[in-house]
Amino acid sequence: MPRYLIQRNFGERGDDEMGEIGRDSKRIIAEHTPEIVWEISHVVADDDGNITTFCIYQAPDENTILEHASLLGRHRIDNLYEIGGQVSPADFPA
Repeated sequence: MPRYLIQRNFGERGDDEMGEIGRDSKRIIAEHTPEIVWEISHVVADDDGNITTFCIYQAPDENTILEHASLLGRHRIDNLYEIGGQVSPADFPA
């Protein structure tokens, strides 16, 4: 199944609200888009408290990712990429 990197902007949010959004995301996957696998999210905040996440999802296609995002709301997708491959430092021995 294809994997996607999704950059999302949530604006200014607190920890409690982000926790609620995470729980809602899991619920939406279970109830509406069960073909999605949420692998991991990296969360960053700027100095003003604006939250950006970089998430890795497995999904059959981009439309399924966009459907989940629409149901979740409270954010915008800034970038959506299908992951073409993966490398690590171990792939480049000295």
